Amino acid sequence: MNRGDESRRIYVVDDDDAFRDSLRWLLESAGYRVAVFSSAERFLASHQAGRGACLLLDVRMPGLSGIELQAELNRRGDGIPVIFLTGHGDVPMAVEAVKKGAYDFVEKPFANTRLLALIEKAAALDAPARRERAEQLSATARLNTLTEREREVLDRVCVGRRNKQIAEELGISIKTVEAHRAHAMEKMGAASIAEVVRAMLSGKASR
Repeated sequence: MNRGDESRRIYVVDDDDAFRDSLRWLLESAGYRVAVFSSAERFLASHQAGRGACLLLDVRMPGLSGIELQAELNRRGDGIPVIFLTGHGDVPMAVEAVKKGAYDFVEKPFANTRLLALIEKAAALDAPARRERAEQLSATARLNTLTEREREVLDRVCVGRRNKQIAEELGISIKTVEAHRAHAMEKMGAASIAEVVRAMLSGKASR
């Protein structure tokens, strides 16, 4: 399996040691890469947005609850699909969490086949969004390589300014504008202005 394949990475956040171990065994036997955490705080300390196909999350935990972790991920704009693992008394909370964007919930004890089917569906739905997030992060990284002057030139190119207009606005020569423009497009990996515009919009969206 490709170790960089985020479509097979599953996170488990639950404070029950025995339950985490059994869930890890189930998921690894199904071919997933699994990372387990005993608390929401530990998960947040290591998690990077845009990584992982699914988050299996206990509703009630000491410290930050599963519901509070979901709210924090929403605040960060992290769209990883969340499947809540609930006890019977937590079903109303889980239903409310689904209304706030969680993918689904399962009650403990649950059928392994049901959980695996939910994970497969969540991962499949998230794949396009995961690719988009990866593209946004890549565009942002490329934007950050631009010098201030290159950024000024590209910003003006993207709104339709001609080289002569840009030169007048920035108080530099047309040849200097052309040089900055060429260097900037090379750094952005763009062969056309349309590609530059898409990359810059994508990069700005991830900030």
